[in-house]
Amino acid sequence: MAELATIARPYAEALFKAGAADAWQISQWLNAVATVAANADVQRVARSPRVTQTQVLDLFKGAVGDGLSALAENFLRTVLENDRLQALPEIAAQFRSLLNAQRGAADAVLYSAFPLDQDALAELRVVLEKRFARSLNLTVEVDESLIGGVRVVVGDEELDTSVKARLEQMKAALVA
Repeated sequence: MAELATIARPYAEALFKAGAADAWQISQWLNAVATVAANADVQRVARSPRVTQTQVLDLFKGAVGDGLSALAENFLRTVLENDRLQALPEIAAQFRSLLNAQRGAADAVLYSAFPLDQDALAELRVVLEKRFARSLNLTVEVDESLIGGVRVVVGDEELDTSVKARLEQMKAALVA
């Protein structure tokens, strides 16, 4: 079977072109649909020969909410008809990449040794956006193993100012 990224690309690009004016709203429902599609139970139900595509579509409407637009329903119907449900999370990721490229932004994961309040996060965002030279969509995750400081991952770039990283550097210098 072809790689999911290869399968997902035309769907993400077509959806991006079809809804360029409402790309932010599309990304919201697409992320919700992708989360539902990633569930193993939903995958199992969708593959069942006893369940129709209409029933699977109704399952998504119920899980995501009945407020799906006509574009969303048509898109889901196309994905289901072409048996590409397993590709939905990758479609959402590629759509997000297209949206980020259009806006000059990037998704970033910020790992912190402890929870950050909104003020500290806002200050850190300004510094990080200057450092990475683009707007960042931050996701914060607590990783107590860092001991202190933060580690930020933006695509294939990483900025690690954690105590753990500094201790590793000291260890490497002492061993060398």
